[in-house]
Amino acid sequence: MKSPFSLIRNPYLTEKVMFLKEAQNKVVFKVAPDCNKIEVKKAIEEIFKVKVLNVRTINVKGKTKRLGVHQGKRADWKKAIVMLQPGETIEYFEGA
Repeated sequence: MKSPFSLIRNPYLTEKVMFLKEAQNKVVFKVAPDCNKIEVKKAIEEIFKVKVLNVRTINVKGKTKRLGVHQGKRADWKKAIVMLQPGETIEYFEGA
């Protein structure tokens, strides 16, 4: 069994995410690349003590970057869009 804290890396905050939070009660997290939706749901419910309605996951490909003749690639990562049940909130997102 994986630890919930090893699955949820950190919250992902952008203007688009803040709009999702206000309009649809959704929050976004960076998660471990090898986890699935069920594990993410259980981890969020255990860590934040909230009820999760729905989870969607997206594999984000890292961008290719150049600096002169040198070329590199940013790391691939996975994000999870978590829809909370009506009335539920996560305190971390309230102050942002």
